Amino acid sequence: MKTSVLLLSALLSLTTISVTEACTRAVYKGQDNLILTARSMDWRDEIPVNLWLFPRGMQRQGEVGANSVSWTSKYGSVIASAFDIASADGMNEKGLAANLLWLVESRYPPYDGSQPGLTVAAWVQYVLDNFASVAEAVTAMQAEPFVVVSSTIPGTDRFTTVHLSLSDASGDNAVFEYIDGKLVIHHDPSYTVMTNSPVFEKQLAINEYWQELGGTTMLPGTNRAADRFVRASFYLNALPQTNDPVLAAASVFSLIRNTSVPYGISSPTEPNISSTRWRSVADHKSLRYYFETVFTPNTFWVELTQADFRAGQPVRKLALDKNQSYAGNTIKQFKKAAAFQFAGLENLVD
Repeated sequence: MKTSVLLLSALLSLTTISVTEACTRAVYKGQDNLILTARSMDWRDEIPVNLWLFPRGMQRQGEVGANSVSWTSKYGSVIASAFDIASADGMNEKGLAANLLWLVESRYPPYDGSQPGLTVAAWVQYVLDNFASVAEAVTAMQAEPFVVVSSTIPGTDRFTTVHLSLSDASGDNAVFEYIDGKLVIHHDPSYTVMTNSPVFEKQLAINEYWQELGGTTMLPGTNRAADRFVRASFYLNALPQTNDPVLAAASVFSLIRNTSVPYGISSPTEPNISSTRWRSVADHKSLRYYFETVFTPNTFWVELTQADFRAGQPVRKLALDKNQSYAGNTIKQFKKAAAFQFAGLENLVD
């Protein structure tokens, strides 16, 4: 009964929410502790992306005013930036991966500066800088040491509403959402798929319904978030189990491309439909971060085991914002660069 109610509520919500951006994330579990996390970044407009290598020992702060949370990075990481004002995706040297996906239902708590705050633009980076595992991050976040603060995307009138997924080398998973001003944490190794709306609890209910029908008979084929969730779940369970990281990467790239939205497609009347701009695959065991954009023909990767993450080493950048093309391991093609500044909140919006 509960599942039916949640399913009905979820389906109704898909007909009422406004236009948002879309993404998909899936975690593959192979043999011999082989874990890979794939995600697509879907966005209605152009969203320039670059890859960055951040060393340990970087001094950070939450960019929300005088009471911003501050920290020093414990771990080095590779991240994909959005507009060079936010970390949208990435993996650290311990094999913890973090992904930001849009969630129109997000409602953050009001922020008046009386408690430590963190801009949503640095949410991914805070996790990658500070934690080695999902369990460690969940334990720390349950104490709510700060408030995640959001505002409009610079240069637009769109308020940033996202949820955060984490996965690690043990196969553990967690999803963090702010619903009605409260932090909701879903923590379980089985939470291997996430898309956008509806909220994660309702996504699980929709998927349970389709599992009863059986994916070999019929699968939902639209670009809507709920349909992409179901397809990703089915194909994730259908992929061959292997301990070969190259075969596994090929499999999960096939899956994430299957749930991507063809370039040029978006709809002003359908929620969660925007063109895929780029895709990533994080190999937690090999510490290899794959990447591809829709404008370049090659999939390339970053070998984190070859990165120099020692404190005091320079920040490095791999430029992608002008559709540069790369192939193979790009670790030597990163160039020294000044770190970007996370989007701050000069005019806070509740």
